[in-house]
Amino acid sequence: MREILRLIFSVILIINLSESATFLDLLRQYGLDQSYQIATRTLPTKSEYDFIVVGSGPGGAPVANRLSEIGAWKVLLLEAGKPEGIFNQIPLLTENAQMTNYNWGYRVESDGKSCLGMKDLRCTWPRGKSLGGSSTINNLIHTRGNKLDFDEWANLGNYGWEYEKILKYFKKSERFRIPEIRDSFYHNTEGNVDVEYSQWRTPLATAFLDAGKECGYNITQDYNGAEQMGFGYIQLATDKGARCSASKAYLRVKRPNLDIVPSARVLRVLINSRKEAYGVEYEKNGKKYEVHASKEVILSAGTIDTAKLLILSGIGPKDHLNELGIPLVKDAKVGYNLQEHIAFWGLSFIVDLPVTIQFKRFINPKLYSEYFFRREGPLASPAGPEAIAFVQTKYAQDARPDIELLQISAAMTSDKGLFLRKGYGVSERIYNAIYKPLEGKDLVTVWPSLQHPKSRGRILLRSKNPYDEPILKGNFFDDPLDLDVIVEGIKHTVKLFNTKALKKYGAKINSLKIPGCEQYEFGSDDYWKCGVLSIPAMENHECGTAKMGPKDDPDAVVDPELRVYGVNRLRVVDASVMPLIPDGHITASVYMVGEKGADMIKNTWQTKS
Repeated sequence: MREILRLIFSVILIINLSESATFLDLLRQYGLDQSYQIATRTLPTKSEYDFIVVGSGPGGAPVANRLSEIGAWKVLLLEAGKPEGIFNQIPLLTENAQMTNYNWGYRVESDGKSCLGMKDLRCTWPRGKSLGGSSTINNLIHTRGNKLDFDEWANLGNYGWEYEKILKYFKKSERFRIPEIRDSFYHNTEGNVDVEYSQWRTPLATAFLDAGKECGYNITQDYNGAEQMGFGYIQLATDKGARCSASKAYLRVKRPNLDIVPSARVLRVLINSRKEAYGVEYEKNGKKYEVHASKEVILSAGTIDTAKLLILSGIGPKDHLNELGIPLVKDAKVGYNLQEHIAFWGLSFIVDLPVTIQFKRFINPKLYSEYFFRREGPLASPAGPEAIAFVQTKYAQDARPDIELLQISAAMTSDKGLFLRKGYGVSERIYNAIYKPLEGKDLVTVWPSLQHPKSRGRILLRSKNPYDEPILKGNFFDDPLDLDVIVEGIKHTVKLFNTKALKKYGAKINSLKIPGCEQYEFGSDDYWKCGVLSIPAMENHECGTAKMGPKDDPDAVVDPELRVYGVNRLRVVDASVMPLIPDGHITASVYMVGEKGADMIKNTWQTKS
């Protein structure tokens, strides 16, 4: 109890200090508090702009930045959340952000088949509500996906999205700061998003790589370069140990033609009788406003909220709009094609050396001074993830990996169930059975993550009230192959922990049985399937609900230039346009979409002028 009270006190202290003017001044001096350099407006300064961008995440922030490079264009960026704070910038405290109002707090609907060990049988689906969007609360992992992912997009009829054509946008977005990797063909050192190795990691990260090598896997120094397949240290979107969010990367600009308005919730897109988008309706401080766009409205509110806004604006499935009583503007498959990288929470290993992240070890003022003044030490770690592996199971259908193994030098027990359990929605029953008995012990977790799901979810609205949460149907394991692939990933991981590299830490699998799965033999395929259905892990990589595709694709919502079919002067630039989910962690790919989208918008209007 004393340790828990000390942990609570430390977190409260950090939050309270983050509101202290003296403390903020001190942090500015040492370069940590850079988000406060973003110039924001209380309200728009004009009634009409050339462009209105809705959402400031990895899609919208690049668009607002690049469009405002044209001095003659007036750009308005509207964000439903508030500016990020110091709390968001400390990597070790990443998971705690899910318990704050920086998270929309979405949860998947119960389907009675999955998320069976979660509170109310519903998995959480955290989404960022802040300047910077989900890049202010995610685990900072920077992966681009596989080259073949984007070639597949192009093969579906999306011209210009081949890997060789979009590589320049990956490069344009990044400021690469890993001196061990010098490869100008794949990387750029002068972009916006800082990318580096973690400033601190446990010895288990190296042991994980050594275990991979022992099992015959390739060790890749740069999974974002020539070869993705294999084991490597994770690359992070951090700036010398502090979070580098989309807002910090793209919105620290002071331009008279760019207005950034936080805490402004867009309710719908305004569309005239000619089916042209001419502005948006939004709410701020309890009042509703309209603001107009003479050229385009760009939706970058994310996979969930972009779909919601389109449907609220009359762009969506005809039958669903009729049910809601929303006048039809365009019958379109908005909300369909929802995809996610699903992993598994229940694969953890006990080690007999004090080498993992336990928050009780970090309640030490010296560690905070080490971090705040030098950005070093464990607070620079993204709450446990340290190494990553892209591998193939027997179900792989092409040259791409079908499973990602994410090594995490922490577990649900790291904070004694105070934040992690609640943030991920794991039920008290599950925690008490398989984690609580191990509190105080050192555990390492591995998430085997499905890379190419066959199952598809859907987003619907509960009503035409824009303040009602949408209905999120994950349908995660509608295709049984998805469950089979994750089970194979679990078996690959178990082999890794039987290697000499990890046995020297006394690695032993946590064999406490998951409630509801007691009837199965521990370690059998049936047991693991039961476990995955009980406590799946959301990677929070939702995408696909405003699918990009050619005109003859009946499921496409936007064309290959991200223009909404059937409505002029309206585009979508975020993860919702992805026809298929790419490998790895998708934030880097969303930055790419943002950069490419901005170029396409520029080309349209510079040609017209």
